[in-house]
Amino acid sequence: MLASRQPRSLGVSDATNRCRRTRTSVVVMAMVTNKRQFQLMVNSCTGKMGQAVAEAALRANIDLVPYTLCAPLDVENKNHVTVQGIKLELVPPSVRDTAITEIKARYPNLIMVDYTLPDAIHDMVDFYVRHNTPFVMGTTGGDRARILSEVEAAKTYAVIAPNMGKQIVAFQAIMDMMAKNFPGAFSGYKLRVVESHQSTKKDTSGTAKAVVQSFVEMGVKFDVSQIELVREPKDQVEVMKVPESALNGHAYHTYQLVSADGTVMFEFQHNVIGRTTYAEGTVDASFFLAQRIAERSEKTLYNMIDVLRAGAMR
Repeated sequence: MLASRQPRSLGVSDATNRCRRTRTSVVVMAMVTNKRQFQLMVNSCTGKMGQAVAEAALRANIDLVPYTLCAPLDVENKNHVTVQGIKLELVPPSVRDTAITEIKARYPNLIMVDYTLPDAIHDMVDFYVRHNTPFVMGTTGGDRARILSEVEAAKTYAVIAPNMGKQIVAFQAIMDMMAKNFPGAFSGYKLRVVESHQSTKKDTSGTAKAVVQSFVEMGVKFDVSQIELVREPKDQVEVMKVPESALNGHAYHTYQLVSADGTVMFEFQHNVIGRTTYAEGTVDASFFLAQRIAERSEKTLYNMIDVLRAGAMR
């Protein structure tokens, strides 16, 4: 049973201490050999999104690797986190380059999931490319063109998307198709975009940016800097009508288009409470990527629209 599998120590806690004295040591002990199609290592499980993905992976009967990459501060007071009874040992940056080599030896069909903070995104991408480790990344922020170029040039298998919610991605795809087939359809219209997320999200929604780009291609004059970010709980409840129970995990987006003379108005809205839809989409992306790797596909870089088009949905 998966629930009975606990990590044999990578020596991370001791290695972290020794690292302060300029020396590290990582040892992966023997574990039960996995027979499944692939093994999933969900990083940043100290955070809520990482936890949600790990739980979704277990629901999908995926073999969850009992380790998780984490930030340096995460290991100051603990050496593991628990997901549905399974201990995941924390692997901080000081030992991860040594650890990943031995983890990959133990889990040869390894895929990683990344929901790191935006300011760490380039460091994480460099890490995955350096170790040629397939990954699914739902983190927003960073220089997206640089990230995609780096991963594609390295031929590292990856699914990278600012939003892993399948239905929301489908909405984005529809907007993109409209932009390509009906350029100028909203010329002269004024656009207002308001997005609300939990207060811990500091950057602008990648989904909002993508939808705005489609409207720009349809003739709207608008810059992403004009997107209104709502992060104050009081405004989220009173203005955006977010339930108080969802203040710590939600994504409310409204796109309003008004004609130049004010006689016509279009409004598109998608409101999400919680993280389940993103976690389930991330798991679907993992299944999709595992299949592409098994097929030895020449194409190595994908997004969630590729996942949708492949019908890789549960």
